[in-house]
Amino acid sequence: MRVVCGENVISGEGLKQVNYSKLVSLNATATFLWKALQGKDFTAETMADLLTGEYEVDRETALKDSQALLEKWTELGFIE
Repeated sequence: MRVVCGENVISGEGLKQVNYSKLVSLNATATFLWKALQGKDFTAETMADLLTGEYEVDRETALKDSQALLEKWTELGFIE
């Protein structure tokens, strides 16, 4: 994650991932998750636990949103 023009953004690492169409701006919640999970193994359930601990969100919504975000990060090559 880097700050570009005041925005938190992520992109894939390494020369194979250099593709500015895969540069993603993170909102405050995604930035919270990215920082909390960096360098750790995690699942959508782990992400949901973090969300319910930090925000006023029910477990079902947190898990649904976590699964969608995890799929997107995987699709874009940000995580494996």
